[in-house]
Amino acid sequence: MPTGYLTTHVLDTATGQPAAGLEIQLFRIDGDNVVQITTMKTNADGRTDNPILPVDDFETGIYRLDFLAGPYLRAQNDALIEPLFLDTIPIQFGINDVDAHYHVPLLLSPFGYSTYRGS
Repeated sequence: MPTGYLTTHVLDTATGQPAAGLEIQLFRIDGDNVVQITTMKTNADGRTDNPILPVDDFETGIYRLDFLAGPYLRAQNDALIEPLFLDTIPIQFGINDVDAHYHVPLLLSPFGYSTYRGS
């Protein structure tokens, strides 16, 4: 049985605070087949309350996290001009070790973002 799992964390670099209430969707990609696995929102610490892909559902493959940044950014700054530069931020990545903790954080501002494989 695998022991790995997937977590994420969103930090708002424009405010220096966790991005609370940001919706995140997780998809599994198998060729042309894209299946949504779950949708969660970040808590006050910018994290989901539970792993976004827990041990029981963890398997190797290609995944995509869609960070629905637009609604969050609009709520933070009503002076932003539409259309927003960033709205949905898709991050596609591979999982090749079922016993590892994969952490995909997002550092977000209205005009840029970065990510990496964290721990």
